[in-house]
Amino acid sequence: MPHGSDDARKKFILTTTGNFYGLKPSSSLTDSPELNNFLDDGNEFVLSVSRYDNDLRLSNKIEAVGETRENVLVFFKLRPTVITEDNLHHSLLVSSMLESPINTLYQAVRQVFAPVLLKDERWRSAFDPKLAGLLSELELGLGSVLRQSGTQPSAKKGRTEEDVLGILTPSDEFQYWADLSESAEKSSLRERAQHFTEHFKPIQKEYDGLDSLSMSDVMDLVEQSRDALDDIWRQTDYEPYPETRMVRLMDVIGGALGRFVQRKLSGLKIFEEPFVLVRENLRTGFAICEQWVVACEHLTGQVWERHAPHPWKGNKHSPETLQCLANRLNEVVTLRVVHEKLLCLLPGAKQQALTVERVFEPFSGLNPLHYNPYTEPLWRAAVAQFERLMAPSEQEVAGRLKSYIAAVQDNPQQLLQVFQKHKELIRRPTISKELQSERETLLARLLDYNKGLKTDFESRCHGSPGDKSGPLIGRNLPEVVNKIVWVQQLLHKVEDSVRIAEALLSDLSGFKGFLHFCDDLLEILRAYEQEQFEDWSRDILSELTDPKSGIRSASNRVMELDHDDGRLKIQYSDRLVSLLREVRQLSALGFPIPAKIQQAANTADKFYRQAIVLKQVAHFYNTIDQQMIPSQRPMMLNLALAFEHVIKKTGSKLQITWDNPKELEVYIGKLQAAAEKLSTENRKLRKWHTDFIEKVVTLMNVDLLRHQQRWKDGLQELRAGFATLEAQECVWVPHNFQQGRGPL
Repeated sequence: MPHGSDDARKKFILTTTGNFYGLKPSSSLTDSPELNNFLDDGNEFVLSVSRYDNDLRLSNKIEAVGETRENVLVFFKLRPTVITEDNLHHSLLVSSMLESPINTLYQAVRQVFAPVLLKDERWRSAFDPKLAGLLSELELGLGSVLRQSGTQPSAKKGRTEEDVLGILTPSDEFQYWADLSESAEKSSLRERAQHFTEHFKPIQKEYDGLDSLSMSDVMDLVEQSRDALDDIWRQTDYEPYPETRMVRLMDVIGGALGRFVQRKLSGLKIFEEPFVLVRENLRTGFAICEQWVVACEHLTGQVWERHAPHPWKGNKHSPETLQCLANRLNEVVTLRVVHEKLLCLLPGAKQQALTVERVFEPFSGLNPLHYNPYTEPLWRAAVAQFERLMAPSEQEVAGRLKSYIAAVQDNPQQLLQVFQKHKELIRRPTISKELQSERETLLARLLDYNKGLKTDFESRCHGSPGDKSGPLIGRNLPEVVNKIVWVQQLLHKVEDSVRIAEALLSDLSGFKGFLHFCDDLLEILRAYEQEQFEDWSRDILSELTDPKSGIRSASNRVMELDHDDGRLKIQYSDRLVSLLREVRQLSALGFPIPAKIQQAANTADKFYRQAIVLKQVAHFYNTIDQQMIPSQRPMMLNLALAFEHVIKKTGSKLQITWDNPKELEVYIGKLQAAAEKLSTENRKLRKWHTDFIEKVVTLMNVDLLRHQQRWKDGLQELRAGFATLEAQECVWVPHNFQQGRGPL
């Protein structure tokens, strides 16, 4: 029997243990009774190792995990036997148990055994279908327990919505709420979980079949996911969605999107194929990652932070791993763009030094899609070598760029266009250094440009839109919206100039002064923007308390008949219409509308369609006398009285109000029917009147001596027309005309 330190069996177990925990095992463990029993007793099946501070302890049973110990390493035998040097690698199994036995078993089944036994053709054909079903049920059951209880030892006792360690994919989170909608003890919790489940359904199907989607489909999915999370966070029907779970959900969605992009791009030879063949896929992959990162930052850093019913309390959240992948993809695109642009600016003979095979040779053997802290040093070394290979060509291209810039340096707009067109090249350290004076010229031009924007703002900010000294006017914009859109355009111009300066000019001595000026200007513009919104809010709130403002009428009487001038007036003012437009447009611009104003706008919007119809009817009532031919008014008396009766029936008592939409709808129907009858009859009589005029004029031009029959025929047509109208009870015909004793 070899001495403990020379025993290959013990050396294997203790070395494996030391590597796992990152500790050097104590020499006393060599003679541990538990170790000897496991190796030398055929009936001892298990050896577990756990860590207490910096000590390792051995046991022949599985110690509890997740309470006092973070994880356990387990050695166990395949069959009852004594372990020897010969059977050491055939009879011994090794497994770690992390966080909890449930999690360890779930991950082992999900990641290892289920794929092998259910998907691998060799094992699937030999595996009993009933057992396959049981294995699938086991995976689903363990997953459900894990989602509900995290890593707590009891799924019931330790259940809390803050436990998110069991949530590894978006589907896990969706299933968590689906399970809870059936298993929660309280009906209120089940209803809340069902509410979240319904909100998740549109995107759940997409994430379940993520690999089958195209890149453009996933671009749309990013937007859908953002909207779904926003709706869930803002809902006020139930208790708010937990912030801890939302952070986890953003991260696992980011993980799923990142893995999707990696899989879709894995078939590309990123540094070997022509750039035109890989460019769009790389840019789309970057856009997917970047859009989700931006969505998370925007929601948690701005939108939800201002959402009073459920404000975001933590810091702005960004899925870090996805952001790193986005940065890597962007860097890959930049390297390829730099190479392409250098080729375009170099003469043909010198392009041979920049073949794809030569300049991207440092990246051979590296997969740029595999971003992690371990691959980063290798990537940085490859990038450094690439830059050394490009340096001579960059030196020559810098000279060409100098001549391009010199030709347009007196035209600020064209100068900026040249810098923007070649920004990837100008960012390169070699070229940037060569273009030092040209970059300083651009910085001076940008400063002058922003000073001009400030002067223009100061000269216009106190005027009204459309005035010579007021903000530039947009089409069909309310005044407050016009002012805000105008100042936002100025904000974007300043921000664009800052962006180009940060990208190309940040190392210049004058950059800090430029940035300070722009920051001050941006602050002034944003203050003006906020001031316009606050002034508008204050004015509207004041109008809501003023009965004469015209803004409260949508909550009161529908209409009234003015007994002084006889005109019908609808109590839905044009001010309400403009309020609706203002609220919609300001909301679209991202402003939080005060609750009272939003409520007034919602009420106005609710009755907007009816108000438009009523205004049309009122206009008809107020102008029908002008549309009638004076001589025909007696003929339309009955219909006019019927129409007026419908109006006065409620107009005098004013029983129809905006608060009773059903009665209002019925009343509008009656009004429209009466108005349509009167309008139709008026059009018909006017047409007859026109026809009679034409026939009389025709008769006046007939020569009675030569065409007496034509005269008689025309006269008969007139009599037939009057007879038709008389039969329809539309007209009174003089008796002598009926008897044929007309003008002749």
